[in-house]
Amino acid sequence: MKARKVVRRGGTRAARLVATGFLGGLAVGVLFWSRQQHRHRRDLFSKHSLRRLAALGYLSGTPSVDTARLLRDYIQWEPRSVLRKRGRKVLRQMEASLD
Repeated sequence: MKARKVVRRGGTRAARLVATGFLGGLAVGVLFWSRQQHRHRRDLFSKHSLRRLAALGYLSGTPSVDTARLLRDYIQWEPRSVLRKRGRKVLRQMEASLD
């Protein structure tokens, strides 16, 4: 008895659809992440103190050399002493984690 060879059709098409969906989702995710980063960096210098506090909280979780530079500028700019102290604390923690 000979074994029959099973031929699947449409497998290549399904693989292409899956790959296209994955790459499309990845592209949308990178775009969204980039916009979020830009928004939080912009909110650090907002006229609303609550937005500045939220931006400090967000940036504390994303340590990088660029973020540390941004925080140094922010600390010099910030008019409220409470937020300046919070900015210094975040900067110290970030510098410790980058070392």
